[in-house]
Amino acid sequence: MTATTGPLAGVRVLDMTRLAPGPYASMLLADLGADVIAIGGGRSGLPVPALSRGKEFISLDLKTEDGRQALRTLVSEADVFMEGFRPGVADRLGAGYAELSALNPGLVYCSVTGYGQGGPMAQRAGHDINYLAIGGALGVFGPSDQPPVPPLNLVADFAGGGLLSAFGILGALYDRTRTGKGRYIDSAMVDGVLSMMGMNFVDWQTPTLPGRGRGVLVGSMPFYRCYRCSDGRYVAVGALEVAFFERLWTTLDLGAVPNHFDESTWDLIEKSLTAEFEKKTMVEWTAVFADVDACVTPVLEPHELSTFDQIVARDPGFALDSVPVVPVFSGGPKRRITDTRIKTEEVLRRAGLPEDAAGRAAADGVPPSVTGLSWPPL
Repeated sequence: MTATTGPLAGVRVLDMTRLAPGPYASMLLADLGADVIAIGGGRSGLPVPALSRGKEFISLDLKTEDGRQALRTLVSEADVFMEGFRPGVADRLGAGYAELSALNPGLVYCSVTGYGQGGPMAQRAGHDINYLAIGGALGVFGPSDQPPVPPLNLVADFAGGGLLSAFGILGALYDRTRTGKGRYIDSAMVDGVLSMMGMNFVDWQTPTLPGRGRGVLVGSMPFYRCYRCSDGRYVAVGALEVAFFERLWTTLDLGAVPNHFDESTWDLIEKSLTAEFEKKTMVEWTAVFADVDACVTPVLEPHELSTFDQIVARDPGFALDSVPVVPVFSGGPKRRITDTRIKTEEVLRRAGLPEDAAGRAAADGVPPSVTGLSWPPL
């Protein structure tokens, strides 16, 4: 395993999750210096390339005694275990919290699911759009006269699931330094959505958002939305505060600055900004506002990120096949995707299994080395 100087150097993580949230969480831990072993089984266990950085990959068949014994050996020396099965499945595979924590009382065990370990929907399947829907977030995305529009799978999967799972694991690891004991973490993506929606409710009874497409941050205000440019591209305008709006208005030379908090001026503001931004291309407007602190930025396409000056300045080696290492620590590593073609037997032997047991533990029919699958799964 690669030595790092990250704050989690020496922490060993076993990750049995699938899809995006769990692998994203374990990649964040790897970025902080943890040694992460992703444990798969069959084609569904192959890694998503963009979330593979800093990890080693093995395949175990937990339906066999050799596979379960291999897992127990790994767990005995691990600090963190992650799984993303429906509630009860890990127990049936011999990988539940009760069994593994008895083997290793200091183990931090994190279950990453959509609906959580309890409740009437705990056993139901779901995706980001479903978790957003019952978490109260999906209904506020999109125009008021159109159906709700999901913002990719950023909110529930990556933030509510992946990011908050990593956050919980860090808290449990710190707590272990005081108690010597591990923790069980029930990380549900719906819970994460509810948490992030908190500022949009005054007392969890009265919403501050009047409806889809209406409200401060959803595009109904003409000084907080995107405007079309002459080339069909867009700029994002976030001139909420007085100083930023005044700079926006004066830079565009639109005359006397209106009171943008007065709703009666919004029609004038919208028409003026719409007409003005149609006069230049997105690139031209980017240049106009390059040195103007008015919260105006280009709406970039993914393929443009690797050449945009701010992105390059922060991460000179940025590429679309690797998620940036964040946050940036002083003296910390800037790791890229590593070669994931690590044979199952090699990792298991390093974990202390005899050579014959390591060979038997590999799942039948799975290639000894993998480089990842394209997304989405078919």
